[in-house]
Amino acid sequence: MGSQPLSAKNRAAMRVGILQCGSVAADLSPTFGDYPQMFQQLLSAVSPTLEFRRYDLTAGSFPESLTACEGWLFTGSRWSVYDDAAWIRRAGELAARLHALGRPTVGICFGHQLIADALGGRVEKAPQGWGVGVHATHIQIQPEWMIPAHDKLSLLVSHQDQVIVPPPDAQWLAGNAFCRYGVMQIADHILTFQGHPEFSKDYSRALMKRRRSDIGEQAYRAGLASLALDVDDRIAAQWIANFLQGV
Repeated sequence: MGSQPLSAKNRAAMRVGILQCGSVAADLSPTFGDYPQMFQQLLSAVSPTLEFRRYDLTAGSFPESLTACEGWLFTGSRWSVYDDAAWIRRAGELAARLHALGRPTVGICFGHQLIADALGGRVEKAPQGWGVGVHATHIQIQPEWMIPAHDKLSLLVSHQDQVIVPPPDAQWLAGNAFCRYGVMQIADHILTFQGHPEFSKDYSRALMKRRRSDIGEQAYRAGLASLALDVDDRIAAQWIANFLQGV
């Protein structure tokens, strides 16, 4: 492998199934769009050969065949993986099936937690409270798809729940004092992030304002202040595209 990811013209087209686990609030979606659009914009910017198909799991729209797409991505959600909802149980079963079949799969925030829970890990509400704003995770291991290489990854976050115990076969790639298991890899086909590379700072700000009373004033103010920091959304997007496309 060379020092740079394959150029778009050398990559075959790949269809990614976006497994939607939540929606942007109705009062924010006219400005920011919904999660599938955020991911399409993010990933298309670094890999124009990617194509997308949306499945709204919350509405019972599950893929009929796991060969319908070459790669899969579970989005974030306002739900918790331990909530008693039929679609969440079914989504966990889907994550387990994708793992058993070795299908390239990415999980973001709720998706990160869903995969961990489905494969034998444990997810809980963190005693340290909400994580919001820009958080940096420190890279512990750099697999070959982490091109360009970085020793840390700064992303926007918005979560109460965390992976407390990772699945037995998970490899811990990055984390920090607030959230130990920030990035994980399972075998050679599953990659998960607690952070949100698809979020814009404007959306993060709007979301924090909407949740201010839940987040708490101290975390809210620190989260807003952190938006002055740089984020590595394009680097995370490149890593995701590299991983899905086997670079």
